[in-house]
Amino acid sequence: MPKHAPVRPTVSRKKQHVDLTLTKDVGFRGKTTGLEQWEFVHNALPELDLADIDPSTKFLGKPLSYPFMISSMTGGYKDALRINRQLAEACEAMKIAMGVGSQRQALEDRTYHKTFSVARDAAPSIPIAGNLGAAEVATLDNAAPVLRLAEMIGADAFIIHLNPLQELLQPEGAPRFRGVLHGIQMLVKELPVPVIVKEVGAGLSAGVVRRLLDVGVTCIDIAGAGGTSWAGVELLRRGGQLLPSPYWDWGIPTAAAVQDAAALKGKPWPFTLIASGGLSSGMDAAKCIALGADLAASARPMLKALHTGGMRGLHALLATWAHELRGAMFLTGSRTLAALQKTAIVRNEDR
Repeated sequence: MPKHAPVRPTVSRKKQHVDLTLTKDVGFRGKTTGLEQWEFVHNALPELDLADIDPSTKFLGKPLSYPFMISSMTGGYKDALRINRQLAEACEAMKIAMGVGSQRQALEDRTYHKTFSVARDAAPSIPIAGNLGAAEVATLDNAAPVLRLAEMIGADAFIIHLNPLQELLQPEGAPRFRGVLHGIQMLVKELPVPVIVKEVGAGLSAGVVRRLLDVGVTCIDIAGAGGTSWAGVELLRRGGQLLPSPYWDWGIPTAAAVQDAAALKGKPWPFTLIASGGLSSGMDAAKCIALGADLAASARPMLKALHTGGMRGLHALLATWAHELRGAMFLTGSRTLAALQKTAIVRNEDR
């Protein structure tokens, strides 16, 4: 980029998004994930030792020590190089998965390609997923641009994020979603890696999950409501042009979205279910797996831990999540994640 060239809008927006999630209260105001309504049935006779617990799994053909993923956050501006490198280093050390932020900027020019590719440089062995928005996918005639993005980071899968609410409220948004499903179907057929479809914090309904499975998607990230409100982020970016506040809390709570999606497993589609959207602990992750998820993903808590405590803070948070997951497995007598998916979990009100 020339020395005095103007900053592209996409670059500026990406930096604003990260800054707002770190400095402002962008959580849901009147809605929660719903995970607090669920609790495990205590097993006082687990008949196993804590050392017997095995929380490992496989994702995209690669082994994970824990069913965790640091979810898509950033890339495409100067400081994203450091952030993605450090996130990737933590994922590699923990042997968990990672998704990069939207690579739309990388389609516009090559200036910040390294902010994405650094993830693979720092994490050669873990599953890493690329990322592009639905509005961009709707305009594609073929998979070539997405294939280049996947190759840029040595991606094991490619995420398409559905964000109609965010696009509706974003000052420079593109709420044009006609043709998205057709574009996803094309990518499923033409990409050499699996396609993951996710929301960004408003949740996927059972009906939407079913339509995605019908076109061949084999990995779903429900990204439910209750964590970061991207509607709230965009409303803050609008400043004095705020739209009605009910949009701030729009979405399907994470617990409900996980249950609804899990109910579709094996009917007749085999697929991997990722739970995200407001998960704030290893116990939340354990609850999501007991409700039917295969992996648990988180973004903002990881970014905040890195921002406030550096690499030591991020490693400490991930270790806490791991300890809480293992503890939940031990106290329910679940030696493996498959057993945890079958363990008793009940609503508080039903006790």
